[in-house]
Amino acid sequence: MTIKTMSSKQSTIDFILDQIQGAGEVRARKMFGEYALYCDDKVVALVCDDQLFVKITDAGKKFVGKNYKEGKAYPSAKPSMLIDEELIENREWLWDLVRITADALPMVKVKRKN
Repeated sequence: MTIKTMSSKQSTIDFILDQIQGAGEVRARKMFGEYALYCDDKVVALVCDDQLFVKITDAGKKFVGKNYKEGKAYPSAKPSMLIDEELIENREWLWDLVRITADALPMVKVKRKN
C-alpha cells in the first residue's frame, strides 16, 4: 500500500521565510518534495503538506504556552510543535519562536574533510 502525500507549495515556503526574516540567517532546503527550515545553519522546523512543524525545545514550549500542539511532519518523524496557520500570520510571534528555538538548539557540528 502506498501512502500519497502532497508536496508543500513554494508559495508557502516563500511566505514563511518572509515571516521569519531577521530571526537570523534563514533559508529553506527542499528534501523529497518537502522542506527543512534553517536559522543560523540549524534546522529549526520542517514544512510538510504546507504545515509548519517547529522542533520542540523547553524554551520554545514555554514561549508557545497554550498554543502548543504536538504533531509529526511525517510518520517516522520525532514529535514537533505544529503551528496553526493563524500564528504563522503573526510575524513577530513566529519570528520570536524561530529565534528562541535556534538559540536553544546545539551548535552545528562541522564535518572535517579527510
